[in-house]
Amino acid sequence: MTLRYRLYLGLMLLFTCAASSAFAAETSVAVAANFTEPAKEIAAAFAKATGHKAQLVFGPSGAFYTQISHGAPFELFLSADAERPVKIEQEGLGVPATRFTYAVGRLALFSTTPRLVDKAGAVLRTGRFEKIAIADPVSAPYGLAALETMRALGVEARLKPRIVTGTSIAQAYQFTSTGAAELGFVALSQIIDVKGGSRWIVPASLHKPIEQQAILLKTGAANPAARAFLKFLKSDAALRIIRRYGYAAR
Repeated sequence: MTLRYRLYLGLMLLFTCAASSAFAAETSVAVAANFTEPAKEIAAAFAKATGHKAQLVFGPSGAFYTQISHGAPFELFLSADAERPVKIEQEGLGVPATRFTYAVGRLALFSTTPRLVDKAGAVLRTGRFEKIAIADPVSAPYGLAALETMRALGVEARLKPRIVTGTSIAQAYQFTSTGAAELGFVALSQIIDVKGGSRWIVPASLHKPIEQQAILLKTGAANPAARAFLKFLKSDAALRIIRRYGYAAR
């Protein structure tokens, strides 16, 4: 191999590396709190597959909607419901035809105390506890689903004085997992890997479907990383992660 040929190969390698770096980009994603763990795994798989990075911020969907309406610089929104992405689209803040359901969530009643929560949720009627945690039903769809469940069972009025409300489903889980409340309504994804305790997976018929939708925001329309992340969210690799956390995925 001649010196000139070696120099040529070296320059080509440098050019290839520089081009690859130039194409890698980063996007900011507002993610509903219930989707924290699967989103972290999906972002890692996304970075490995594409070279792009996704900066994730977690919180209640209602709070994110307010922030986006006031100009927060997120480029993608993964909500815990369909209502807010629809509003964002109607208000001209989202890119048309990019909204879709990425997961359908499941609600669970959970306690760290073994045998406190039975397999049919009868503990809600017997009332053998002092406090029950839920997420804020105004800003968190899982909190609203919890209220709908108690209403369907006819126990909402009786349990109302015992309810402690977290700002998000993450805080509702924190109250429950630390014992600040003996039991709580949480997302199934939050306890899918938790051993011990007791739980009841709430039948989907007791509340409206928790249809979680994603949308590309206008702020991310020209960012290839934002569009690539939305596409990756529909990939087989992402769907496997989503299903493993207890969500239904289409």
